This record gives sequence, structure tokens and C-alpha cells, in this order.
Amino acid sequence: MKDVTIRATTEDDWEAIRNLRLEMIRDTPYGFAERLVDAERQDEQEWRRRGRRGNAMDSASMVAIDADRTWVGAMSGWIPNASTGPLLVGVYTAPSHRGRSAGVTDRMLDAVETWAATHAATLRLTVHEHNHRAQAFYQRRGYDLTGITTAYSLDPGQQELEMIRTLNAR
Repeated sequence: MKDVTIRATTEDDWEAIRNLRLEMIRDTPYGFAERLVDAERQDEQEWRRRGRRGNAMDSASMVAIDADRTWVGAMSGWIPNASTGPLLVGVYTAPSHRGRSAGVTDRMLDAVETWAATHAATLRLTVHEHNHRAQAFYQRRGYDLTGITTAYSLDPGQQELEMIRTLNAR
């Protein structure tokens, strides 16, 4: 396992948050509900707002930082409304830190699941129908397809698949 720190974001992280978000979208454009051109247009205030999600009442935003202080991953949870409960969003691990042996994605998910368990008994997510690597990871972690699909917001001809996991039931 690589020497990586997992922690919540802060407002002061805004530049690193921006840089990692742009990397995320370049790496896996269909993995996020934001186009690169739109992310590039965001101003400092928006990036600071995203940083504050790290410890907000309705969200948790985690990052993975390696020993060289390079940001190598991000993952967030938020509660869009009380009826849906926590939702996993913004999942990314740099190619250099992917894989079960690296453990980075697992550790970030552990942190988000710990946060989510303080709010509800389940954690939901949606994953692009063509993101098979992510689907396999979630299934390994105990997430099941619900059968619910939604149109992918950036291309309604494509689908996102909903998955859910009961927390504290590994």
C-alpha cells in the first residue's frame, strides 16, 4: 500500500481541488456530470465553495494525498435531500494509485461510508453504464444494482446505473 493520507478538503485547498477536478474530467469524461470546458470556467469562489464541502453538515469531501503532497484521488458524499439519503459522487483515483494493492480508493470509500453511516443505513451512487472498472469496484465493495437507471446528464442517450449498499454490513 502506497504512503497516502486521506483527509477532508478545506476552502484553502481550492487550487488543488481545481487541478484535480480538471484531471478527473480529462481522464474519465463520462465519469462526471461536468464538462471540462465548464469546469475550466469556474472562478476561485466556486472552487473555495467546493473545498468547504469537506466538513459541511450535508456533505463530506475526501482527498488522497501522496508522500510528495500530490493529490491522487477524491471522493465525496452528500445528501441531496432527506428522502434519498447520502449519495456517493465525484469518485476518482489517479492511474498511478489505482488497484486493490494500492488501497487508495478503498480507503477513501471507507472514509465516505463512515460519514454516510452517521446519516443513514445505506449509501447510493450512480455509475455510467460504460464505466465497467468502477462497477466492478463497487460490486467488490458490496454495492448492488437497484435496477434503476437515469439518463446521463451530459448525453441523455447514455445511462447511469444506480447502486446501493447497506452500511456496516461488510
